[in-house]
Amino acid sequence: METQANQKRPRILCLHGFRTSAEILKKLIGRWPENLLEKVELVFLDGPYLARGKSSVEGFYDPPYYEWFQSNEEFTEYYNFEECVEYLEEYMLKHGPFDGLLGFSQGAILSASLFGMQVEGVALKRVPKLKFGIIISGARLGGSKFGLPKLAAIAFASPIKCPSLHFIGETDFLKDEGISLLESFIDPLVIHHPKGHTIPFLDDKSLETFQGFIGKVQNLLLPEENN
Repeated sequence: METQANQKRPRILCLHGFRTSAEILKKLIGRWPENLLEKVELVFLDGPYLARGKSSVEGFYDPPYYEWFQSNEEFTEYYNFEECVEYLEEYMLKHGPFDGLLGFSQGAILSASLFGMQVEGVALKRVPKLKFGIIISGARLGGSKFGLPKLAAIAFASPIKCPSLHFIGETDFLKDEGISLLESFIDPLVIHHPKGHTIPFLDDKSLETFQGFIGKVQNLLLPEENN
């Protein structure tokens, strides 16, 4: 039998928030305990577009800052969404395979939609199926706050079956949207934290939940290792 020592480290593509960067997300995730981080392989990617406006992290973290796609102020029209998905697929082809996605904010919104788009056969058709997701301060495209890009029209047509871990902050402005997103996933696992729109520190309970989720994912990957 596979032991904990030689279980596969899940390989995760990490997508940063709006007008931030891979380096910023890496620093924030790096605050998590080493005994958790050593169980996964994290790959951080910058969005395809330089920020087209002021970043909320200016003065806290150095530029450059990036975006995954753009929209109008009402979030009813989207620009460069299809190009963003193509950019991700090309990166995954060259640098994959990846077992799952981790996303924060705009990266989480994008990640959540990618699972359904891949299952429905409208995106990521040339890369292996994504097996799990970690969604931090996410929301559903087509929900109460955000419209639906054409490519993602059927992303949530069916419940998403892959394991998912969702972080929901008590004072996050996307809290309600994050809770609504849970309905799109089968048996979502949730970590609630008292902070806002951020990558939270992990208390003992959250760490236990997270480690349990990673253990579940590792078991999910075992058949591939034994083939």
